[in-house]
Amino acid sequence: MKLAGFDLYGYSLPFTRPPTLKGRSLRRREGLLLRLAGDDGSEGWGEAAPLPGFSAESKGEAAEQLRRLAGSMMGREATEDWVDPDGEFGRELDRVAPSVRFGFELAVWNLYAASSGKALPELVASHPRAVVPVNALISGSPEEALGEARRMRDTGYPSVKLKVGARTVAEDAALARALGEELGEGVSLRLDANRAWGYEEAAEFVHGAARFEYVEEPLADPARLPEFVGEFGVPVALDESLVGMGPEELEENSYARAVALKPTLLGGISRTLRVAERALRLGVTPVVSSAYESGVGTAALIALAASVAERPVPAGLDTYRSLAEDVLEELLDLPAPSVDVMEAAEASRTVVLRRLEKI
Repeated sequence: MKLAGFDLYGYSLPFTRPPTLKGRSLRRREGLLLRLAGDDGSEGWGEAAPLPGFSAESKGEAAEQLRRLAGSMMGREATEDWVDPDGEFGRELDRVAPSVRFGFELAVWNLYAASSGKALPELVASHPRAVVPVNALISGSPEEALGEARRMRDTGYPSVKLKVGARTVAEDAALARALGEELGEGVSLRLDANRAWGYEEAAEFVHGAARFEYVEEPLADPARLPEFVGEFGVPVALDESLVGMGPEELEENSYARAVALKPTLLGGISRTLRVAERALRLGVTPVVSSAYESGVGTAALIALAASVAERPVPAGLDTYRSLAEDVLEELLDLPAPSVDVMEAAEASRTVVLRRLEKI
């Protein structure tokens, strides 16, 4: 099968509850969808959606790179190397922006899967798990957060995450303690500080909080994370620190309890799989997480989450609930405590062209 054509589209989806990213309220999620066509009639969709405040590339820059990259590939024979995380093809993409790499790789992997009569999860792993557990996001005032936590617990979510760092340290610690008590032993509590604290503030939080699975990026100065973990024994997860980090560099960060893998920011499927493999070797838990992608990208995250860990790990997919609309006709079965992997893969193929703008 050879690449025979491509189309590039833009989308703009409203949020039901606009998230605040790096101090900016995001009212719509904008991104790009790439459709690759094979000469055998197969097609594959990919999504490139730079995340404002986190991605260095703009949507316009991503579109330019995607168009140039796709155009340069026309007429080339698709081989198994294209869907090999350690293959030569992946190295050809090292110089493109992370979101572009994710979008193009996803389109290629989906195209190859369609041409081979498979679904994406079956390319990512020979025996992907049938179901992926989901980590729920909770927000709002302490009363609202406790109410959400209670509902999530009763609904069957195995894990919930709370953003910390916007309140005082004492308020965050008190809320974390209350949530831990509300959730009980059967539901894990994850915290995400987004580098909000200085060293002393983070230490104050650790002394005041009760049990939690881990806290993501607690320090404004991530260089002090090894010292922080060594002094307090606190479980931490890496997120922003992974951007631009090669898989081999993870060796220097084996103090982490977990790594939040966001292909839009890490740079694609192959790089995410390589980082996950290295993490597992080090005893670090890989947690696949979203960057507010549409259903096309979210379905790819589900396929990755079904494959990367040795045991089921709740994936960070709950941002999908914040989209008021999607580009898919068959919406993903989210929000939910878990999601069917193959059903999500099938739904991701039902892109509605009238909801897109061709560019």
